[in-house]
Amino acid sequence: MAHMIEIVNGKAQMAYAGDVPWHGLGTKVPADLTPDQMLEAAGLDWTVEKKDLTFEVGGEQIVAPGKKALVRSSDGALLDVIGDNWNPLQNSEAFEFFNDFVAAGDMEMHTAGSLEDGRRVWALAKVNDTFEVFKGDAIEQFLLFSNPHKYGQVIDVRMTPTRVVCNNTLTMALDRQSDSMVKVNHRHEFDADLVKETLGVAKEKLETYKEAARFLGSKRYTADSIVEYFNGIFPASAQKAEKKEISRTANQALEILETQPGAEFGAGSWWSAFNSVTYMTDHVLGRGADTRMQSAWFGANQKKKQGALQKAIEFADAA
Repeated sequence: MAHMIEIVNGKAQMAYAGDVPWHGLGTKVPADLTPDQMLEAAGLDWTVEKKDLTFEVGGEQIVAPGKKALVRSSDGALLDVIGDNWNPLQNSEAFEFFNDFVAAGDMEMHTAGSLEDGRRVWALAKVNDTFEVFKGDAIEQFLLFSNPHKYGQVIDVRMTPTRVVCNNTLTMALDRQSDSMVKVNHRHEFDADLVKETLGVAKEKLETYKEAARFLGSKRYTADSIVEYFNGIFPASAQKAEKKEISRTANQALEILETQPGAEFGAGSWWSAFNSVTYMTDHVLGRGADTRMQSAWFGANQKKKQGALQKAIEFADAA
């Protein structure tokens, strides 16, 4: 099976504390590493550099105007072609973002790695704060930092709650996206202090999600409303919709409502309905576990889960 985790000299560019990850690759490390130690353990202690792009005309080397090559220091690999005003963020700078939190005991480094041959570097730190929606149904909180070395991609820092019983990655966007997610364009210099201020990394930010999760757990769906919900998240083709049939994916979500891990917590509630969507995106849909992870954090499934949470709250409000 092919993996999106980068492999260099036969070694996966990833380190993890805790359970073995989905693909069984990477270096297992203690949970008390500093951000710098995690950077090194994951094989991410390299830099990127902007270099001139040249082409030959009549035997003369001409520098391409307005464009640069983004080159990795460790092996000279060309990561992408960027504009003159594109500002790379070094991996070491990205990991420094966690220093104060780890030193204060508020977080511990959890996982770090490289995807797409070094074009996306990410680090995940576990926040030392959890809550339960129902007794035994724990939600852990993580801070995800994505540092892309790729034109058109932005630096992405966000809170990422995870439901322990099923390892579903959830979403905290709600109606207050700025409280849970910050995106920084590479045309601007990265200001860690400003990002921390905007993100509002503090325990009270988890309260918003806690309230929403418990609200969903207190409201029950009906046979009609649950079908409408899933068909809104996983819409049917025009032909099926005309016949008032639901999509195959919506039907899958219905089928796992009572069998998904954690189904015993809040059975029949909108919390269970929302988690049926997150279980589908994280563990069922897609070509493989690592492509699902990529989509759940950075791609279409991330947006799908944001929409699923908002729709679940709307349905719960009307219940």
